[in-house]
Amino acid sequence: QVQLVESGGGLVQAGGSLRLSCAASGRTFSSVGWFRRAPGKAREFVSGISSSGGTTGYADSVKGQFTISRDNAKNAVYLQMDSLKVEDTAVYYCAAKTGIYMMITRSAEYWGQGTQVTVSS
Repeated sequence: QVQLVESGGGLVQAGGSLRLSCAASGRTFSSVGWFRRAPGKAREFVSGISSSGGTTGYADSVKGQFTISRDNAKNAVYLQMDSLKVEDTAVYYCAAKTGIYMMITRSAEYWGQGTQVTVSS
């Protein structure tokens, strides 16, 4: 059974940092990453990383601001979010995919429950 469990969300002031964690289990994925849904907006791709960690991808809106990484010994994927802005406020979902990387398709097959990130001004 596939499980994706997020942690690390919360409330932070603009300019601050948060690190999200995702524990992925249940099968082998080609890529794992993050999507987000801001209030009143559609869910969007944020970042993804390949199973080896050798390939990463980011949405243009977070390039240079967010960093994705993974620890395969712990089956964990992390999203380091720096210089947070009010517009980064959203529910962040850990996601996973087999086959073509999510960084290319901007889609996923498996989803976590989501963790709220709120950035205050």
